[in-house]
Amino acid sequence: MIDETFRLTPLDVRRYEFGRALRGYDSEKVDQFRDQVADEIERLGRLNADLEAKSRGVHEQLVTFRERDKAISEALVSAQELRSEMKGHAEKESELILREARSEAARILDEARSEMRKVEADVAALDRIRRGNLAQLRMHAERQLAEISAAESAPGEPGRSPDPRTQG
Repeated sequence: MIDETFRLTPLDVRRYEFGRALRGYDSEKVDQFRDQVADEIERLGRLNADLEAKSRGVHEQLVTFRERDKAISEALVSAQELRSEMKGHAEKESELILREARSEAARILDEARSEMRKVEADVAALDRIRRGNLAQLRMHAERQLAEISAAESAPGEPGRSPDPRTQG
């Protein structure tokens, strides 16, 4: 674990003064090393800052993607509910249309049957009239035939003029 209380900056490394000793290190090499360490700390600091910025960007994208995912999931659920609702409405509407069509068909069929009964009654009445007319015509024809037969069998009467309808 890193101790958070100790922070070393490139400026701290550059300003740090090493004490002088009799048999110490070569001061030029120490200064050169100190500059290299300071440069590396600067590079690592910039790299760390870049990585933190990228991390924040990635984190923000992740949050955005999660929000989009949630919105898409909610939209999908909503679409599924809407589809189910529309399907239910369509089924109810089709049942209503079928009921109305069946009712209309039954009404039309009843009207047709009623009209057929009327036509059958009219045909029966016309048939009775026809039979009555035929019976009257038969009676009339039979009377005429009876008159003709009677006229043929009766002896001729003198002074009577022949019927102009029978002459031909």
